Amino acid sequence: MQSYWMQMSDEATVLEIRDTAVPQPGANQLLVRMRAASLNRGEFVSGHGLHGQAGSWKAIGGEGAGEVVAVGAEVTRFRAGDRVMGRCAGAFAEYALMEDIEAMAMPASLSWEEAASVALTFLVSYDMLVLQGRLRAGDWVLINGVSSGVGVASLQLAKALGAKVIGTSGSADKLALLQSLGLDVAICTRTPDFAVAVLEVTQDHGADIVINTVGGTVFAENIRAMAFEGRLATVGYVDGVVKAELDLAALHAKRLAVFGVSNKLRSKAQRAAALPAFVADVLPHIAAGRIKPHVDRVFDFARLQEAKDRMEAGGHVGKIVLRMPPAG
Repeated sequence: MQSYWMQMSDEATVLEIRDTAVPQPGANQLLVRMRAASLNRGEFVSGHGLHGQAGSWKAIGGEGAGEVVAVGAEVTRFRAGDRVMGRCAGAFAEYALMEDIEAMAMPASLSWEEAASVALTFLVSYDMLVLQGRLRAGDWVLINGVSSGVGVASLQLAKALGAKVIGTSGSADKLALLQSLGLDVAICTRTPDFAVAVLEVTQDHGADIVINTVGGTVFAENIRAMAFEGRLATVGYVDGVVKAELDLAALHAKRLAVFGVSNKLRSKAQRAAALPAFVADVLPHIAAGRIKPHVDRVFDFARLQEAKDRMEAGGHVGKIVLRMPPAG
């Protein structure tokens, strides 16, 4: 089978297609004939810790969708022929292994490309908004970099759960597009100058939940924009700024909560713990079309470098997806 491998160093990132053996499922794994897999910025960024030791090679891809080919001896929820989606290592490949506890049945309403865009981004959004963010209907949600994959997912999930959403982006065109997905307030800016506008539109209430996909450059401004007992989630730092000033007086007076959502240090069981609640709370919205995974562009398997370049250029809205080679 063909699969993508990556070598990362301080100087360059090298992608390579290799011919490797089809893996065999362990007792609690599914062997999946991958149909599509989506890109996530973290696995291409050295500082996120998702790649491993600099200079080493690693099979890449973190989520996707496809057909079950074989199941391990202890798997009872799925069988050959089932259409599934989920997180899985080495997803940029013709075949990949998916843990049974991280696999989800694919709604019939989704295309392969849409299904490949669900697992990581929507589970992260669910973590930020519901599990840690304790979202309530009527809350104000502020999303920095709202046009990113996790930004668009968070927008759609927040709206489905009854929140009002403010989004920032440096592109007026992207913001206009996202208004069709329910964006209530669009703030066109690339600089940390949005707190006044947030307080104005919320009548000095502030943002109950902030989703920071940008990084340290907007952290202090987010604190200024937050409501009493507000919650701030950090999910990325595409600006490369990993340190920021924290106003302890505001943190103390407003009783703020600040948290991260990385899976880097979590076990398989910890990563999968939220899946049953996610399937119950979110998947019905996706299956019914109330939430529709937003695919920016689909690239054929051989064009991963182009897909990566598009993601890193920041011109996309939503998810970029890699389509696997047709079954031979």
